[in-house]
Amino acid sequence: MLRIAGYAGLALFLATTAFAQQADQPLLTGEKAFGDWKADHPGVRRLIKPDDLPKPYATESASNGPSVGDRPEGAKPKVPAGFTVELVASGIGNPRVVRVAPNGDLFVADSMSNQVRVYRLAQGSAKPAEKSVFAKGLTRPYGIAFYPPGDKPQWVYVANSNSVVRFSYRDGDMEASGKPETIVEKIPANHHWTRDIAFSPDGKTLYLSVGSGSNIAEDMGAKPKGGLDAWAKAQPLGAAWGSEAGRADVLAFDPDGKNRRTVATGLRNCSGMTVQPATGALWCVVNERDELGDNVPFDYATSVKDGAFYGWPWYYVGDNEDPRHKGARPDLAGKVTIPDVLVQAHSAPLNIAFYDGGNFPAEYKGDAFVALHGSWNRNLRTGYKVVRLRFKDGKPTGEYDDFATGFVVSDDEVWGRPVGVAVAKDGALIVTEDGNGTIWRITHGDGPS
Repeated sequence: MLRIAGYAGLALFLATTAFAQQADQPLLTGEKAFGDWKADHPGVRRLIKPDDLPKPYATESASNGPSVGDRPEGAKPKVPAGFTVELVASGIGNPRVVRVAPNGDLFVADSMSNQVRVYRLAQGSAKPAEKSVFAKGLTRPYGIAFYPPGDKPQWVYVANSNSVVRFSYRDGDMEASGKPETIVEKIPANHHWTRDIAFSPDGKTLYLSVGSGSNIAEDMGAKPKGGLDAWAKAQPLGAAWGSEAGRADVLAFDPDGKNRRTVATGLRNCSGMTVQPATGALWCVVNERDELGDNVPFDYATSVKDGAFYGWPWYYVGDNEDPRHKGARPDLAGKVTIPDVLVQAHSAPLNIAFYDGGNFPAEYKGDAFVALHGSWNRNLRTGYKVVRLRFKDGKPTGEYDDFATGFVVSDDEVWGRPVGVAVAKDGALIVTEDGNGTIWRITHGDGPS
């Protein structure tokens, strides 16, 4: 018994030391926070502020998309000391958003295969005990939500690129029992097509994110029909028009798809949404615009404030005017909401999940994980990792840490592009990536929990 206790004490000491070493790493600020993939590793900490924003065109605009190679033998995400990574599944066509059903099943949007998959893991394991295709014949499905929120949902909602549909659901269903019912239709689907959905905690509101149809509204037209003044008075603050009408927005509906309204505007591409458990606030992660240089503008994660305008296409990160729309909307100056957490430019955040599980150390409780799909409009490659957003008393500190890295092989090649993050019922973190079509389970401890 003394020997066992000694081993346990040693393990606790080593784990505590590892966390202390990670916490002691210097906080990177300003330009030092703009590093590339070679500087990424678990525990690296960054804090980017609005004043750190460089001028547009400080560097040339790069076209530097990666080649995606096969996952090297034995390769897996690199995580902080004390955590374990296990492969759940591989060879999936295009795994994107992953959401956890109340019973623990993993629902995964296999977007380019036009289907939603289900994985039921063996208890305390990454090995699927069962797997199935829940629904097929969809149109680039992405967001998934269970309704009503709670332990006994009756519906699974799925966001196609051009609609929101729902399937009848009973606890434990691994295949849809009937055809989908269309809840929201006629969503514009070109260019940014990733539509995420979430329900308010009381179940009364369905949120839907609709990304822009372009980089900076090139085809929108200089002025709306009837004139700018009339448009501004009749529409939500910062609403776009023409080909961008109803886009770059977070919309809201009743659960039956009726009573459409606009929650917030100017969010170029809110690819991932979730509700913060501690506050009930809606959060989203946003891919900002391209072709202004390596470090302009910052991507971000933010709580979505009702009636807020986040800048696109005329401004970014507050009152920084996009030079390609210079002088177009002086009426919006001073009315742009600054996001809560700024992320290195061109990292391409795609999904967010708050950690409310019981497997990770206590200091992770209430923090959020964000999947960064990775850059193309940058000379030095960045992104391609999962980061942890720090929170204190339910509020973001603005800092974020590298949590899962190791997806990049070289300056030219990557094997993984993180997309989905979710907290499993047992407290594990689930991560999807669509480079090699894999799903991973991350737990705290020296072995599978």
